Amino acid sequence: MYQVGEYIVHPGQGVCRVEGVVESDMSVYMLHPLSDSHGMRISFPVESESRLRPVVSREQAQGLIDGYGDMDVEETDGGSVALEEEHFKHELRFGTCGDAVRVVKTFRRRIAEAQAANKKPPVVYQRLLKQASERSLQELSVALDLTEDEVLGMFERADDYAKAQ
Repeated sequence: MYQVGEYIVHPGQGVCRVEGVVESDMSVYMLHPLSDSHGMRISFPVESESRLRPVVSREQAQGLIDGYGDMDVEETDGGSVALEEEHFKHELRFGTCGDAVRVVKTFRRRIAEAQAANKKPPVVYQRLLKQASERSLQELSVALDLTEDEVLGMFERADDYAKAQ
């Protein structure tokens, strides 16, 4: 059971802070999504807590940033864009922080390749890149106790370092 004050990852809302646990016929966590600035609270059944996961540790977060240059992008079999979108949305909802970082790298590369070929990348690429970036930066910033901009700077430095090697 998660404790009040802990940060967890909700499949739909991303990183949330456990604000309380309401004990009743059906115990629920009261969660506050970090992405919401309007004070929204989510009631989430304790019995379904297996769908939640803890935020990555500081060491895991640093490892994801340090290993970004060596991380593989996800190749697909050339199916439809709609099927790819479903696949990656599912991965963002139910995968790990590392999965979200890999999705960021995958779509950064796909967008760059399309632009290098003087083609406009599909809108879905931008949308998935944005979702994956927000999800991963939010979680890594909590794990490292830094702002999202500071974490983004760490990725940029790690990527520049990897390119120089």
